[in-house]
Amino acid sequence: QVQLVESGGGLVQAGGSLRLSCAASGLAFSSYAMGWFRQAPGVEREFVAAISLSGGRTEYTISVKGRFTIARDNAKNTVYLQMHSLKPDDTAVYYCAARRLQIRTTTAYDYWGPGTQVTVSS
Repeated sequence: QVQLVESGGGLVQAGGSLRLSCAASGLAFSSYAMGWFRQAPGVEREFVAAISLSGGRTEYTISVKGRFTIARDNAKNTVYLQMHSLKPDDTAVYYCAARRLQIRTTTAYDYWGPGTQVTVSS
């Protein structure tokens, strides 16, 4: 049974930082590209960041470049999203996702976690 479980969300003031974690089980973690997506009320789910099998390639949506960093630890079956300089517009439910082999910046991923809430106050 494949499971992706996000953690690390919460309430933070504008300008602050959070680190999200996603623990994976039930899959060959190192054979999956990993991604982070987010969805705010009333808007479509959007791509945030992705990382290739061994971490050699990363992709970010333009609104988070320079502020967010995605990383993975294949020995721990965990992917992270380090978020700095948070803005109220970053408020959303953040989802972890896994895709077999190939990195993508679309929502075409095979498995999804239940999400974790990030709220940034002004």
